[in-house]
Amino acid sequence: MPNIEEGSRMIKKHYTDVTPVLSEKEGFKGMLQRFIWSKDDGCRNFAMRIMEFEPHGHTSYHAHLEEHQFFFLEGDPAVVDAEGNEIRLKIGDAIYIPADEPHQVKNMGNTVMKMVCIIPILPGGDGKAPAPRPDGKGYVTLEKPSG
Repeated sequence: MPNIEEGSRMIKKHYTDVTPVLSEKEGFKGMLQRFIWSKDDGCRNFAMRIMEFEPHGHTSYHAHLEEHQFFFLEGDPAVVDAEGNEIRLKIGDAIYIPADEPHQVKNMGNTVMKMVCIIPILPGGDGKAPAPRPDGKGYVTLEKPSG
């Protein structure tokens, strides 16, 4: 990974240089993740991911210990909140989701949707998968919205 300047600890990379990984978690459909910054890069506190959703792709309706910061770059986004309300968003919107708050992300459109997702790296976490709960589970899929 190239540093900005000799001796600098800053790291630079282009998001397209990061291989996208298809999420195969239960309830997820058509979501690719690019793990831009994680524990693997020496990041101790925060992780950044670029999520790319195929047309009508979505996450499951789920919760985990990490809080989230989302910023929507392209597409036709929507989120489902803790009460099951679907909230339509527009490009440039930012969303904060508190720790353990049930949520779902959806692409409502016929083109790819892209978003930035920033999370803390919690004890036992790596910025790629959720940190384990005391019961050993990383995230919990809930029985509410999907598709």
